Amino acid sequence: MERLRQRAVDLAFALAWALVRRLPESVVTWLFHRVADFVVRRNGRGVQRLRSNLAVVRPAATPAELDAMTAAGMRSYLRYWQEAFRLPEWDDERIVGRVRTVNEKVLRDAHTAGRGVICALPHLANYDHAGAWAGRTGMPVSTVAERLRPESLFDRFVAYRKKLGMEVLPLTGSDEHVFGVLAERLRAGGFVCLVADRDLSERGVPVDFFGRRSRMPAGPAALSVRTGAPLIPATLHYDGPELVITFHEPIERAGGLAAMTQRCADAFAEGIAAHPQDWHMMQRIFVD
Repeated sequence: MERLRQRAVDLAFALAWALVRRLPESVVTWLFHRVADFVVRRNGRGVQRLRSNLAVVRPAATPAELDAMTAAGMRSYLRYWQEAFRLPEWDDERIVGRVRTVNEKVLRDAHTAGRGVICALPHLANYDHAGAWAGRTGMPVSTVAERLRPESLFDRFVAYRKKLGMEVLPLTGSDEHVFGVLAERLRAGGFVCLVADRDLSERGVPVDFFGRRSRMPAGPAALSVRTGAPLIPATLHYDGPELVITFHEPIERAGGLAAMTQRCADAFAEGIAAHPQDWHMMQRIFVD
């Protein structure tokens, strides 16, 4: 039964990639809004977790405000998928033209220095679009992807991100190998982007996040210490048709990995607090 379920999921994604890109954008937007609203009404486990996470971000929100934020969050999440199914058909002009940046000079100056750059970011808006933008503006991305089941679905996502211009390394039991490859890319002056607001290894660094205890991966900070590449947090949000990328100040290395990871968490919290509806966190993230 599990194999059949995985096969059905893989076929559903294959069908979506084949069909969604062929429909008019207005039709797809209407359809995905209806799906998002339906999912919120069903109030399944993912929606409940999203609502509880948003309640931590906005503890003073009334029940009605939290309902509206959750509904907007699910629409934002479905927008990510809508764009994922259509991005491979976008031309370079559209990929770049739909991005607006804040404090981009921080990123460009660091990259020009030639020591490589690490960008850590949370699950906000569309990080795939951000990666495609980076590659088309002179900074091809190397990144890591969590392995999915079935393997064929993981292969589809790797192929999708490669088509957008990204190098994708699978996150497996061989963490040292992945770390070593990323370090090589940085020493060659490359650009490494890591989604880093959720610990997948259960070996993450404890951080204070919105006043609650959480864990986040130490990988971005460890790569910075190992290679000397600057670590720059980035946060994303949607503004109408645009994706806005905000680059925060580089993380100081003082205090070691724990202090560096906490500074990343603080930058993430700043961006999430400003645009909570674009934080697609439907998993458990707070330790309690």
